[in-house]
Amino acid sequence: MAMGSCSSSFTYDVFLSFRGEDTRHGFTGHLYKTLGDWGIYTFIDDEELQRGEEITPSLVKEIEESRIAITVLSINYASSSFCLDELDYILECFNKKYMLVLPDFFKVDPSDVRHQKGSCGEALAKHEERFNHNMEKLKNWKKALHQVAILSGFHLKHGYPTLPISYLNFCLINFHDVKI
Repeated sequence: MAMGSCSSSFTYDVFLSFRGEDTRHGFTGHLYKTLGDWGIYTFIDDEELQRGEEITPSLVKEIEESRIAITVLSINYASSSFCLDELDYILECFNKKYMLVLPDFFKVDPSDVRHQKGSCGEALAKHEERFNHNMEKLKNWKKALHQVAILSGFHLKHGYPTLPISYLNFCLINFHDVKI
């Protein structure tokens, strides 16, 4: 993607990457509130922000200025070219050692994301039809999905109406101690 420079000066502790229709008013909303209650400065996009086809320069800046990205990979995450562009850039920053990435697999199996099966595979097949003129973009998305699925994270198999204590304790300990 190579849009910005993946900064080492931070405005946010956490950047939340998620598919709004799946988790905004559930898991991600609870996570955002809880992190804020703990004094962890967290970026969450505005509901109106994702109207375009591509990630915006302002969103690139928000990613670059975040120490940690939590990616909430849900059933429809891979169906959004916007989410996939965002994930690709997050992992670019991770690979340059500017950002820690914590994947959450919300009601999706990490192996389905890693191997692009199930809803993830179906979404990528649709993207292949739509973006057949840009195979490099598709290759980057597949690589990003594979990479995020091999990182250590949380598999929230059945979802949670509230956040599990083990998850919250992990976040609290790691957000305040992480040195990138």
